[in-house]
Order: sequence, then structure tokens, then C-alpha cells
Amino acid sequence: MQDERLIVALDVPDAHSGLQLATRIGDAVSFYKIGLGMLTGGGLALAQELKDRHGKRIFLDMKLFDIGATIEAAVRGLARFDLDFLTVHGDPHVVRAAQEGKAGSGMQILAVTILTSLDRADLDAGLIKPGDIREIVSERAARALEAGADGVIASPREAAMIRALPQAEGKLIVTPGIRPAGTEPEDQKRIATPAQAIRDGADHIVVGRPVWKAEDPRAAARAVLAELPNPR
Repeated sequence: MQDERLIVALDVPDAHSGLQLATRIGDAVSFYKIGLGMLTGGGLALAQELKDRHGKRIFLDMKLFDIGATIEAAVRGLARFDLDFLTVHGDPHVVRAAQEGKAGSGMQILAVTILTSLDRADLDAGLIKPGDIREIVSERAARALEAGADGVIASPREAAMIRALPQAEGKLIVTPGIRPAGTEPEDQKRIATPAQAIRDGADHIVVGRPVWKAEDPRAAARAVLAELPNPR
């Protein structure tokens, strides 16, 4: 049985490049993330290809944010693609609308708390309320889960705090900002190793550049999996 805790981010320019990468990785990975950057490069077509022809699970990372009616309509349309995860911003009105839109499908709505590339200085520049970033992430996670989110997206540094929330019982925690031992953080600011993220309560980790930039992406993915503690 494949270890679905690892989600590989296909952060490449287009569907053709994404399919080539997934082919190189082969059966080492069963779960892929397709993000906003590939949307105009055939991202939804790639999602269908990987899902229908290759049996992969798909995480569509759109981070949707708009008025409720627009969110509901957008999510209803995306639910037809039989996706596994979809991200929206964690504002309660967005989460509630997304849940309405996905009704009748098996797609799970994951709420974004604070992007892992942001730190306190970035929040100040965006006029986000003062305070410790971990506390803000925890508060946003609690409110999103209360609004009906199936899980949250947060940095691994906040995973343990979120897992301890009463609202997080039975919910998913998915952590980007993962960097295997010995790799560079690049533009991520709140990072952890794969093993630490899982130990702190993450259900899934998202790894992109350390896999797709590797000379041998399949071997890089297997190395990440080898770092994970045994499933509970």
C-alpha cells in the first residue's frame, strides 16, 4: 500500500511537464497537488488525466476567496472533477459557501490559515492584526473548522497547536513548507522536516521543489517517504 501522507506539488509550468514529472516519479507517489500557477496551462486536464488514467489522488490548490455566492458556484463546478482536496481561504463565510458548493461530492475543503511564505513583517504590511503568528494561525484554524472545513492548511510549526484544538478532532491538517533534512528553505519561512511535521500532528505533508528539482525525482520522493515515522 502506498503512503499517501506525502503529496508532491507539481509546481511546473503546464500539464505536459506535470505529466512527464508524474511519469518519472511513477508508483513512488500516489497523491499530487496542482496549484493556481498551472491553471491556465491545463491544470484541470492534468488532474483528470492523473485521476482517471493513473489512479492518483488530486489536491487542487486554488486558495479561493470571494463573496459567498461566487465561491459556492466555483466549488460546485470544481466538484464535478471528482477531486480529493480543494483549498479556500479560511474566512468563515468562504468556508461555509464552499461546503454548500461541494454538497453531494466526496471532495474535502481545506481552509488556508496563514501562507507558509509569510512572517510577522508580512502580516504587518498587510494590516493583519498584531500578535504572535502562531496564535493567529490557531485562531483562524479554529474558526474555519467551526464553519465546517474538513481540514486546514498550516505551516508545520503550527501543526501541534492546531491538533490540540477541540475543533480539530477528526479533521485534516495538511502542511506545506516541508524541507527534507539538508535542503534549502528558499522562499519558505516557517518550515520543518517531514518527520517533525508528522510527529506534530500533520496528516499530509506537501513537498514540491525538493522533489521536482531533483536530478532523480523518484529517488527524491522515496527519500522523503523514508524520513516519515511509521504510520500510527
